[in-house]
Amino acid sequence: MTDLLNLLFNPLPNGIMSILMGFSLIYWIFQFLAGDGFDFGGDSDIHLGDISDIDTDADFDISDGAETAEPSFFAKCLDFINVGKVPLMVIFTIFKFISWVITLVSTTVLGLAKFGIWSTLILIPVFIIVFILMHWITKPLVKAFKELGYHGEEETDFIGRIGKMKSTIEGDKIGSAEFPIDKDIITLNIKSLSGEKINFGDTVIITDETPSKHYYLVTKHITLNSF
Repeated sequence: MTDLLNLLFNPLPNGIMSILMGFSLIYWIFQFLAGDGFDFGGDSDIHLGDISDIDTDADFDISDGAETAEPSFFAKCLDFINVGKVPLMVIFTIFKFISWVITLVSTTVLGLAKFGIWSTLILIPVFIIVFILMHWITKPLVKAFKELGYHGEEETDFIGRIGKMKSTIEGDKIGSAEFPIDKDIITLNIKSLSGEKINFGDTVIITDETPSKHYYLVTKHITLNSF
């Protein structure tokens, strides 16, 4: 038993990966005990085209070419490992499991315990290798989930949503606003539809989105309380 614990938590990379795998195990156990079946992460609020954290004081010059920009590098990475075709939590768990096994083997074979905290550097090549492998490992799962009727994560429709400005915008300036979605608060990049000035704290409504989905177009939300 002592030898097993030593393998799982020594050196440091083993401990890190063992703890991460423990979190995944606890997650799936709770999903099973919840009695509603397994939640594969379909309700995850992941919006690949949205940028929540921006410099609200910066001015952006958006040209027509930006409207048709190709997907971001992050979106391409997620597509490479078939996120959307296979539930996120399934991919995440498999990724951690394979990384965990490779880490346990590599630290033992290479004798990395003597390097102390520097041994954690082994995780960089491990993650890169596993990421590449995930492209092929998940391919059978894509077919399996397709046959089960899984059609990817349900995308949130933001058109018509009402929120509060978190910055002041005018003209072509891009700012941010918070929108309540179910029980969550989502921060989105927004731009004035007509270019009119919209102040911090104003209530706005999303009227449209750009093809690239890097920001949404908003107007002031006029109600009786606005007068």
